[in-house]
Order: sequence, then structure tokens, then C-alpha cells
Amino acid sequence: MPRKVENQLTALQVKNLEAGSYIDGGGLRLLVKPTGARSWVFRYTLRGKTRDLGLGDAGPDGVKLSEARDLAAALRLKVKAGVDPLEEREREAAEALARAQADKIAAVTFKAAAEAHIEANGESWRNPKHRKQWGSTLKTYVYPHMGDIPVSEVTTTHVLAALEPIWKNRPETASRVRGRIEAVLNAAKAKGQRSGENPATWRGHLKMILPARSKLTRGHHAAMPYAKGPAFMARLRAARSVGARALEFAILTASRTGEVLGMTWREVDLKDNVWTVPAARMKAGKLHRVPLSPRALAILAEMRKAGAEPDAPVFPGPKGGHLSNMALAMVLRRLGHEETVHGFRSAFRDWGSEQTGYSNEALEMALAHTIANAVERAYRRGDLLERRMRLMADWAAYCEGEAVAAGDNVTPLRQPA
Repeated sequence: MPRKVENQLTALQVKNLEAGSYIDGGGLRLLVKPTGARSWVFRYTLRGKTRDLGLGDAGPDGVKLSEARDLAAALRLKVKAGVDPLEEREREAAEALARAQADKIAAVTFKAAAEAHIEANGESWRNPKHRKQWGSTLKTYVYPHMGDIPVSEVTTTHVLAALEPIWKNRPETASRVRGRIEAVLNAAKAKGQRSGENPATWRGHLKMILPARSKLTRGHHAAMPYAKGPAFMARLRAARSVGARALEFAILTASRTGEVLGMTWREVDLKDNVWTVPAARMKAGKLHRVPLSPRALAILAEMRKAGAEPDAPVFPGPKGGHLSNMALAMVLRRLGHEETVHGFRSAFRDWGSEQTGYSNEALEMALAHTIANAVERAYRRGDLLERRMRLMADWAAYCEGEAVAAGDNVTPLRQPA
């Protein structure tokens, strides 16, 4: 039986030995590199496989000889018990890493995740108002309920706490807030900050808990019935303010508020009577040509008296620059109406469908709506500008009361070919 080799090295040898591998005994070895670097290694055999396990630096400030022997003795007991020290160390390292990652994830609150999502995606949102609304709605309706909750722990209970107080009385806002919560949680999952199903998902989840929006409101935007339009437009024309003119222009052109408020004189072609809205200001991200009716041109002539520098706003604010986003809505409120500015686009669409012979295609183009059908979208080449010129002239004439009203029925102006 071979003699056991134990405690072969001295502290002085550990300090002075040249490059090589030296046995101390009991599986403990000293490795000295040509650079002079020294380290301890425990060599063992388990299940017919020999492995080396590093025990640390053997330099002056490292593991001393006596400490290395104690470590080797403890490891020999594990090997004797059938435990692989190297596998055990790797498992412990993996568990420590998992704990560290879990602690890091737990430190990411919903608010932090939301702010990171806004920061990462804000530049891709063309409308500055949209970026601002993202942050303000979350701050107002969501953070009080779950802002400080780890994003990994957000549940349906938290989501409902944020949505239920506004779901019935502010359905449009509530729907947008739900979508924003869902987007934040999806982004967090993609980053590995949470797992499992998204508790803000509508279909198959919140839809089973909250009443559908269609049961709470007639639509996205409160719209004035088009039959009441001529009387309202007469009152609007009598209002003397830049905001009133901008609102009238928006109604006559069936345009969105942001498109009108951002309008500059550079975009107006008075030779061809066309206003070209750049793609950057369009919801669909595509340039849009708007034919101008005689009344719309009259409004531009009135506004032009204040100056017409190419980059100057057509509808300037009282302190310079563009009118505020709320200017048109405030005109409506001062006139005693609760409808939204956007709702007049719905009134235009209803009038066009019910009181004229214009095609659905022309009406959708006038509203700059994106065509859902990919095939139809691919084959559409023009923008029906000439036909839409007649359409917008008829709409303006109707708004000025040229159609004959009989109760709730309105006589069409003319039926285009």
C-alpha cells in the first residue's frame, strides 16, 4: 500500500519555489507560474474522473499554507461523501447570480420601467403632445396605485385599481391608460424584468372583468349631428378670435387639431388652392393635400393680414408661436358646446355618406384615413384631388346653410358623377 504524502511543503518553499507544480499532500498542490504568480489547487478523483479545484492565491496576501491544508481537508470529506466540490461551487455561483439578478429586478419599479420605456420610444412618437400625455396619464392615474411596486410583481389587482375609478366616467382616457400599462409590462417582460401573462391585456383577460367601452360611450369623440352644423357655423363665424377662425378652418377642411395648429404659410398654395400637410404632422405619417373651399380661402386671406412669412404660423397665438392645443376646444366651450373638435370629422363623414353621392374612397381620403386593405392600398396611386375639391366646396356650402333643411332631413347639394 503506497505511503500517503502529507505536509510536504513549508511556508518558505511556498514563498520561494520557482515555476512548477508541487505536491503538499492530500490532494493539495502549489502551482507557480513563470511570472511568479502562485495559487493553490485541490486535485481529487470522483467516479473515475480527476478534477482540479482552485483554492485561491498563494501569494503573500493570499491563502496561507495552513489555511490551504484546512480547505483541502474539508474538501476531502466531501469527496469521500460523494459530493463533487467543483459542481457544488458552480451550483452555488449560479444560485448567487440568480439571487443578484432577482434583487436587481426587484429594484425596478413600475414607474422606473415606464420612464425607461418612454425614454426609449419617445423619439419615435411624432406628436410631442402624445409623448407628454404618456407621462402625464401614468403619473395621474397609475403611479399612485403601482408606481412603487416592482414591475415583476404587478398583477391584475394593481391594474384594476388604476383603471376602475376612471373606466366609466372617462372611458377614452381609461382605454389609453390600459394600453400604456400593457406596453410598459410587455417591454419589461422583453427585458427579463417580469414573466408570465400580461395583466393589462384586454382580450381574454380584462375584457372578462370590465364592461366594453362601446357600452359606456357612443364612440371615441362626441360629435355634433351634421344637421345642426349650419346654425353652429353661423355662431362660430360671428366669434372674433384667432381660435374661432382656426376652429372654423379645421371644420371646413375636416382636419385634425394638430394639423391646423401646426400649419405655416409655407404649406399653403394659393395658386392651386391647396394646403399640403407634411408627413411629420400627419397621424399616418404620409403627406396629405387638402383642397381649400372659398370660405377656407377667405379665412386664410383674413389671417394673412397679420403677416405671411413662410415659416410663420397661419393661426398665431397671443404671445407668438402657434396656438395652444386647447385653443379650439376652449372656443367650443365658450359657445356652450360639449362636443370635441375631432367630432366634427365624424359629422363630415356622416354628412358625406348620408347626404351626398361621393364615394367612400373620396370621403376617406378627405379624412386622411389609412386604408386597412393592403391590396387596395397598393393599387391606389392618386389622391382624387379634383373630386375632393368639389367635395370640400359642397361641405363648405352646406356649413354656410346653402342646403335646405326640413326637420331632421337635409336635401343634398348635388350628386357628382
